[in-house]
Order: sequence, then C-alpha cells, then structure tokens
Amino acid sequence: MRNLAKHISESSGVDLKRLLVEPGRKISLSKDFDPKHTGGFEDKKGALAELALNGERLAAEQDVLYAADSYALLLVFQALDAAGKDGTIKHVMSGVNPQGCEVCSFKGPSREELDHDYLRRSAVRLPQSGRIGIFNRSYYEEVLVVRVHPDLLAQQHLPPLGKNGSLWKRRFEEINCFERYLVSNGILVLKFFLNVSKSEQKSRFLKRIEQKEKNWKFSAADIRERQYWDAYMEAYEEMFNQTSTNWAPWYIIPADHKWFTHLCVSEIIVATLKSLGLKYPKVSEEQLAELQRAKVELLNEK
Repeated sequence: MRNLAKHISESSGVDLKRLLVEPGRKISLSKDFDPKHTGGFEDKKGALAELALNGERLAAEQDVLYAADSYALLLVFQALDAAGKDGTIKHVMSGVNPQGCEVCSFKGPSREELDHDYLRRSAVRLPQSGRIGIFNRSYYEEVLVVRVHPDLLAQQHLPPLGKNGSLWKRRFEEINCFERYLVSNGILVLKFFLNVSKSEQKSRFLKRIEQKEKNWKFSAADIRERQYWDAYMEAYEEMFNQTSTNWAPWYIIPADHKWFTHLCVSEIIVATLKSLGLKYPKVSEEQLAELQRAKVELLNEK
C-alpha cells in the first residue's frame, strides 16, 4: 500500500526489507532475524549522526501530518523485558511536538477492562487525525502473554465459544480485521518487535541489579518470565506469521545494540510519513484576503 523504499536514505545503511516480515511468508526468529545485526555500521558513530537527521525529518513530517489533519499514525511496540521499548520511544520521538503525540503503556488489564472485549481498551486510546499514537505493549498481549499463561484466560469471563481450540486463530483474524479497519479510516499502523537475544537480556538484567541507579527497573517477575523464553518465541513466531499483513506489517528490529534499534525505528517512521506525500493545507482566496486585511490592521495599530 505504501511505497517506502524510495523514501529511504541511500546512505542510511539500513536495509528495511531485511527487517520486514513479508505477509504470507513463514518466518523463524532464530534463523531469519539476528538480534546483533547492525546493518552497514561498524560502530554507533555514523548511526547516531543519521538518527539525529531522522529526528529533524520526523519533526518536519509530524508538523505536516498535524496540519493536514487527514491521517494518524499508530506505532505498536512489542518486546520481551529489557529489550529497550522505553528507550527507543524516548530517543526516536525526542524531537516530536508533544501536542501531536501520545504514549500509552498497557499494563495488566483492570477489573473493568476485563469486563469488556479485549480490543476495547486499545480502541479508546487510538490517536486522533493529525497525531501520532504510541502503544507500549498492546492488544497483542492477548495472543502472547495470555497464550503463554493460559490461566489468565479464566479472568476474561469468556463464553464457552471463546474457550475452545480455535481461540487464537479467531483472535488473529479479529486483530487483522481491526487493523484493516483502522488503516481504511486513515490510521496507519506500524508494528515493531524489538528482538533482543537471551544473552543480552541476561546482561541487562544484571546491570539493573548491580547499578544502583538502575535498581528501580528490576522486577523479580522479569526473571520468572525468562523461564518461558521458548514458549514466548513460539507464540511470537506464530503471531508474526498470522498478523503481518500488507496493510499493517511487522518489523523485527535487532535490539542487542540500542543505537541501531533507534536508527531502524526512526527510518521506518520517517519513510512511512514521507510516503503519504502530505502537504500543508492550501489557503483559499477568501482566506488570503482576510490575511491581508489583518496585516493592514496590525500595521495601522498605534
């Protein structure tokens, strides 16, 4: 739907096709995507320079997006613990006007949210036209953590039909239809999985324990979830294979080197916004005449 390739800087060193989960193609996380991949960069110096340029480009594109008021952009971030979602959002979006951007971090659902369908709490936080919405975790938790921990389904008050073996297949179909509806109504959906290796996750957990300023980030629950690594990898793979579509594709971002993670995400966002070809709204003849009258009035003020 969107021709991103022609909007990607030739000097960026990022092959976005390598990060894309092509719709209809079955992928393997371990075989097809390397968490340590750094593209054409040997170190972070060049990547940080390109990231700074992308920050300027993103700020400019967001300004036009806001003024045009015809599209919205939804960024969905999924990852295992310590993959760097918070830092990526912070670094990539640092130059964006906060009036045109909102971040929603989805924790475990409340009792009230459990009494609604699983898509509702995300639907009510969708971005308005002209704005960028960021989901730090999302409705995809309902085919990930709930699948790895099936006891959580008991809290969802599902009818008998919702508990049989076709549950995950139905949810994949529902999510695809939901995202297609969003895109058809002008809300573009970009989905990022920050792909951190098990060894790098261990290293980051140890830093959270050993460095006092990082202690607040550590939770014993993170270690317990690490025990389900293989189950999460299996759930993620099927999710990618079932929900990377032409209208809302998945990008699997190498996350062992944070500087490359930030660059990849920024490249994809900027390329997507550029592909829209948005322009500032044209001013009518009547509005131009009104502007001139206002100018004369201002200049004649005593």
